Amino acid sequence: MSDAKIEEAKAALRAAAHKKRAAFHPSLRNDAAKAAAAHFFEGVALDKGEVVAGYWPIRDEMDVKSVVARLMDAGQPVCLPVVLGDEQPLELRIWEDGAPLYEAGFGTLAPPEEAPRAEPDVIIMPLLGFDKHGTRLGYGGGYYDRTLATLKKRPRLIGFAFALQEMDLIPREAHDVPLDAIVTEHGVRNFEKKAPVT
Repeated sequence: MSDAKIEEAKAALRAAAHKKRAAFHPSLRNDAAKAAAAHFFEGVALDKGEVVAGYWPIRDEMDVKSVVARLMDAGQPVCLPVVLGDEQPLELRIWEDGAPLYEAGFGTLAPPEEAPRAEPDVIIMPLLGFDKHGTRLGYGGGYYDRTLATLKKRPRLIGFAFALQEMDLIPREAHDVPLDAIVTEHGVRNFEKKAPVT
């Protein structure tokens, strides 16, 4: 499949995924987020001191604020992403206990500019869709792709999504880094390391 055809296919999948996720009732979203948070802590092993990059949810993304708060309460270093501009990688800033959060682009919140930067060991990622191979369908801006390309080591990538966001097959390009695991309201699913590139 050519790059143009892949982008066309992904655009169609994104439109369908946005619509499907938006139709999920808010009360069901809240219950699903609570269940997913519980599954994360039961099924994802973290070493003390590992830096975890979370995200501040926007629109109808799965809310992981309770996960971030619990990690911080346990003394786990947590960072949040900041959008610096188009075509740039995300800046990952440590959220220190008690520090206020500020607007960080696209309706997200993040620590202030003077907060320490971090190279995460684990990244909790929002997404529009995922498939059985661990391919993640993002929003198309390439922020996480660019960020991963700048890191010295590959972190574990853990998607957070509603089970209804699973798709049959998402075209994967060479630059698409697959998820190591997905967390939904139904549990944690780990993915095989290898899957075909489209």
